[in-house]
Amino acid sequence: RSWQGKDLAGIRLDLRDRFLAAGIEDAESDVRFLLDHVLKPTPLAIALSDPARVSWQMIAELADLAARRLEREPLSHILGDKPFWTLDLKVTHDVLTPRADTETLVATVLDQIAERNAALEIADFGTGSGAILLALLSELPNATGTGIDISESALAIAAENAARNCLADRAAFRVGDWAAGTPDASFDVAVSNPPYIVSDVIDTLQPEVREFEPRQALDGGADGLDIYRILLPELHRVLKPRGLMAVEIGYDQADSVTALARAAGFPDAQLARDLAGQPRIVFSTRPDR
Repeated sequence: RSWQGKDLAGIRLDLRDRFLAAGIEDAESDVRFLLDHVLKPTPLAIALSDPARVSWQMIAELADLAARRLEREPLSHILGDKPFWTLDLKVTHDVLTPRADTETLVATVLDQIAERNAALEIADFGTGSGAILLALLSELPNATGTGIDISESALAIAAENAARNCLADRAAFRVGDWAAGTPDASFDVAVSNPPYIVSDVIDTLQPEVREFEPRQALDGGADGLDIYRILLPELHRVLKPRGLMAVEIGYDQADSVTALARAAGFPDAQLARDLAGQPRIVFSTRPDR
């Protein structure tokens, strides 16, 4: 549809309507993000009141980006980044887009750490974009961390994010199959947001997820619990005594993952809830022995 003769306000409304018609739930905010991106550094309010600030090149770029969004490409891929915690993270099709729910994992870990200035060693298994590890390092000034992932392309993104957020001197990244090969009792904190979606459910998810995000970062097997069965005993092994573990879970996995954690040697496993009140994190300290 041509935008000829429409001012920026009309284009904004037209895009919102087209996004809604395409099934994009956050149509209003997505349009705002795209406009902010193409108008930068001019604020949208000024551009709306002063048409001279809006060039045809900006409108052409907006049309190109909007066409990608209408194909249900995630906004984070289109813009190339995503805010998480207090960080700005690069995001591509090689990594999961960080979600606000995962900030609950960061908050839970920080709530359990009595001394924020301690020289902690942190491991993030399945680090992806590095979001969780880098958020923790940003709040723990004397901590160091290792992000482990089976995907070399994901690790390249994570390393770039560490540099982008001035954390590269305290973050290391390496290829690994979960905790295989990680020495015993080597970390004070171990975290993970593992794949936990039931295999058969993935093809029913929103197109932004099923078509654009890495399936290996989503697929938790026939019941969604495959990786927890592997990872939780390994977290017990790689943590120091009294070390802290925290893992993200799906909305209906609280009982199952808590039971797996207790069977893996975390008898005091507890739940933390996200902002919507849903169980989101299973966490525990490793017993002294």
